[in-house]
Amino acid sequence: MTLLSYLGQRLLFVVPQLVGILFVSFLMVKLIPGDPAVLMLGPFATPEGLAKLRAELGLDRSIIEQFLIYLGKVLHGDLGMSWQTTLPVTQDLAQRFPATLELVTLGLFVALLIGIPLGVAGARYKRGFLRAGADYYGLLAGALPDFWLALVLIYVFYTLLGWAPAPLGRIDLAILPPEPATGALLIDSALAGNGEAFRSAAGHLVLPVLTLGLINAGPILKMTQATTERMLEADFSRYAELCGLPHRVVVRQAFRNALPSVITIVSVLYGFLIGGAVLVEIVFSWGGAGQYAVQGVLNADLNPVLGFVLYSAVLSLFIYLVVDLVYFFIDPRTRG
Repeated sequence: MTLLSYLGQRLLFVVPQLVGILFVSFLMVKLIPGDPAVLMLGPFATPEGLAKLRAELGLDRSIIEQFLIYLGKVLHGDLGMSWQTTLPVTQDLAQRFPATLELVTLGLFVALLIGIPLGVAGARYKRGFLRAGADYYGLLAGALPDFWLALVLIYVFYTLLGWAPAPLGRIDLAILPPEPATGALLIDSALAGNGEAFRSAAGHLVLPVLTLGLINAGPILKMTQATTERMLEADFSRYAELCGLPHRVVVRQAFRNALPSVITIVSVLYGFLIGGAVLVEIVFSWGGAGQYAVQGVLNADLNPVLGFVLYSAVLSLFIYLVVDLVYFFIDPRTRG
């Protein structure tokens, strides 16, 4: 199978998946209590004004009609307006989504730095301090809520020690942020050569990134350890040891064969964290896309919620496509 045909098979299902995700999300959003017209016009709105606004928003039509109208707008690149910000949802998400991606990407990178070495060490050493540490850390990381760990880190490193900046946004209030190029403050500060903004943005990233990294290293550790152990018990590993290969070489080969499972859990975590990091965003007043969507849910502002779901779905499907391409290159069975 060639690369183009492999890509074609995967891309064939992208559009139906997006439409299905959007349809289910639309139905779920419509179940949220609250009348957008009442919230937009306030408690002193007249019945005539409410009826007129509902007709303008299409709320007087059936759910299917409303979805088809919304889908038609989406196909033309229109995700609607947010009545809270009075701005187009595409503009709001363009400002907020890079903040979430920056936080999630760095958090997942820290999780990889912690989870993979501990997982391999736990699989290599059946007993001892490293194995016990990997086992206990995996259990602890799976039991701790991320927002609780965030509050503990803020209390220790900001309140007690004063090492971290105040958990209020992505950069100090006294520092002007760089001109947005990518939306990620670290990258934009580096591109602009603004060292002060770079240091401030990096300082504000430390605690939320550490929170996500410490929590999400647990699943990566457990998957790495379990699959590497299974590969070490496989016939090819036993044969390699009988041939006299050093144990570290056997472990390295076992980990290479365990990579597809590790890549899978990383891709799933990345897609999950796009929306799952919202509590961390709220604790640190991050102003990301997840926090924006939650405010939309609380205020019956439906367009930001649906826009966030669409952006997240597109990103998740893109990640899964990249993972499929990685499988294509590292696993010969996919090319059969």
